[in-house]
Amino acid sequence: MSPNFDPNAAAGADSGLYGLGTPIEDAGVVVIGVPFDATASYRKGAARGPRAILRASLQVDLFDLATGRPYEAGIAMAPIDGRIDAWNTEAGELADQVIAVGGVVAGNAKLESAVSRVNAIGAQVNQLVHAHTRSVLERGRLPAIVGGDHSVPFGAIQACAEKFPGLGVLHFDAHADLRVAYEGFEWSHASIMDNVTRRIPGVARLVQVGIRDFCEQEFDALRMPTGPVRALFDRDWAAARFERKSLGELVREHLSHLPEHVFISFDIDGLDPALCPNTGTPVPGGLSWREANLWLDELAKSGRRVVGLDLNEVNPGPASDDEDSWDAIVGARLLYRLIATALAAR
Repeated sequence: MSPNFDPNAAAGADSGLYGLGTPIEDAGVVVIGVPFDATASYRKGAARGPRAILRASLQVDLFDLATGRPYEAGIAMAPIDGRIDAWNTEAGELADQVIAVGGVVAGNAKLESAVSRVNAIGAQVNQLVHAHTRSVLERGRLPAIVGGDHSVPFGAIQACAEKFPGLGVLHFDAHADLRVAYEGFEWSHASIMDNVTRRIPGVARLVQVGIRDFCEQEFDALRMPTGPVRALFDRDWAAARFERKSLGELVREHLSHLPEHVFISFDIDGLDPALCPNTGTPVPGGLSWREANLWLDELAKSGRRVVGLDLNEVNPGPASDDEDSWDAIVGARLLYRLIATALAAR
């Protein structure tokens, strides 16, 4: 950041993420955009999220009441790897054929081949995100992944768990995302936390917040008393709010399940859909803006260290590429709060 930078001035059109103009090599926070939403099973468009958030970020005021001046750490978005755009186009066209038949492809050689190719591309995305994240971590920086659908942070969580074994994941979402290879897609957005808990031995605990939509198989996984998952259902959160119980105490109770090192994984549909109306699979209920910030503020005060984060499923909807949608505006502000929380917790 230039010594002449004025945090109170308007951001220039080409001034980078949040108008900071931070060179990527000087950034304490490196944002990695991953425009991939091939397995989105309802409404696509989250692949446009990283670029939409970049545009909308120019309208975000930089002073953060809870944490002060997170921008001083330097925040920059790395150039988006063009391979991801190409992979998303190819995999999306193939996945749509499979989604159209509900994932029932047995005996259909064409569709079986489509599933196999989508899975292979998903693995390539994972490898790319893992490599980028590992590079950021090796430089002592904070990695922040922006999707895309919720499949994209797997490689980042894997890299963080390799560097910080015993990692905890704090997961905000309307969905449990514990389905096994949903619709046949090994790296489905609906399977991200199943993949994290089964495939990444360095992840010791998964704490879920806002959960209100899941199948019976997922519910069985959530009820396992000795399993790695602790879920706070949206129904129970709402009951505490209606009964005027201390939400702060409830937050601190659930944060207590997390170990020292934490990765925040935030699917924006964990919020009230009034804040993200175009997200891929909206569900009534969810956290208000202030409630989400209560969780972040308490995490920052808890003494835990946030070593990485992601924000996914921000879908700008029908807005044109030169127009800031409500979803992108909320997404840009949420990303800044996530970064501010992570920096305060470091």
